[in-house]
Amino acid sequence: MSIPAIAPTHNDALATLLDNAINNKTKPLGSLGMLETVAKQIGLIQRTREIALEKPAILVFAADHGIVAEGISAYPQDVTWQMVENFLARGAAINVFAQQNGCALHIVDAGVNHDFGPRHGLTDRKLAHGTHNFAVQPAMSADTCASAIAAGMALVAELDGNVVGFGEMGIGNTTAAAALMHKLTGIPVAQCVGAGTGLSAEGISHKQRVIEAAVALHASAAEPLDILATFGGLEIAMMAGAMLMAAKRRKVLLIDGFIVTSALLVAARLQPAILDYCVFAHCSDESGHKKMLDNLGARPLLQLNLRLGEGTGCALALPLLHAAVNFLNQMATFESAQVSEKSE
Repeated sequence: MSIPAIAPTHNDALATLLDNAINNKTKPLGSLGMLETVAKQIGLIQRTREIALEKPAILVFAADHGIVAEGISAYPQDVTWQMVENFLARGAAINVFAQQNGCALHIVDAGVNHDFGPRHGLTDRKLAHGTHNFAVQPAMSADTCASAIAAGMALVAELDGNVVGFGEMGIGNTTAAAALMHKLTGIPVAQCVGAGTGLSAEGISHKQRVIEAAVALHASAAEPLDILATFGGLEIAMMAGAMLMAAKRRKVLLIDGFIVTSALLVAARLQPAILDYCVFAHCSDESGHKKMLDNLGARPLLQLNLRLGEGTGCALALPLLHAAVNFLNQMATFESAQVSEKSE
């Protein structure tokens, strides 16, 4: 497996063209706020002033985690496969929001501890029935981690469209994400750990102790791929690969919440230019996500106190991407509207 090289989107001439187009719209300078930032970002990604969103899709990666044996979740592991069934029955929040906003939805079994058999609407990329318990041993081998990254890259290579949102499902994955966050950013574990699926204060303290003990056990894990294999999940590794390929193919990446951003942390340590392609949908209510976003220098579009996952933030943010594209393409200029432009 080779990690794809990602080119920065920097282009002085195009940036000037986009700035002029945005600033010449019939509005005060900067008055559309982050929509202007997103419109320019999409232009730089697509290397054109004539920007467009085509066939947006959300990939929801599901997998189980051996760390649940340590009692770090308020829900049993069976909820992972039960929620996958809910996705397939179109009964989950992500189904509702994706349909509402005209977004294709792909459910990926990256490593759920359940045998679904051939199912309409389920993309089977299962590499194992979940990870190992990283409180005892690395979550996965280096080879398995590499296979997950490669599988994610292959999925996106087959995907139409130029916008990809990322979601996840996996009981225990906030624990994996918190461990990754700590190892990749150096932020203390206590500031990385949150309630996840609804832990009590005592449960959060227990989760923190489990992660701290695991970090001490695996102190030698230092490089991004080693950290991912040691503490991550199959869905997180597969997402990281999918993100890398999406950026390589100059797609817009819509980043959801805490777990998805942990996958991006890994991808960004491997290829920092990937951040040029990322639109951050929202700031999750999961403790630690804001610090994770700050570490990446990210500005989220929404603040809705979400902490569901599934890619729900991506689906809810998608209309804002359409708004950014539409104002740049359709809004009148001062010249066309014959309105006097006044500097502020």
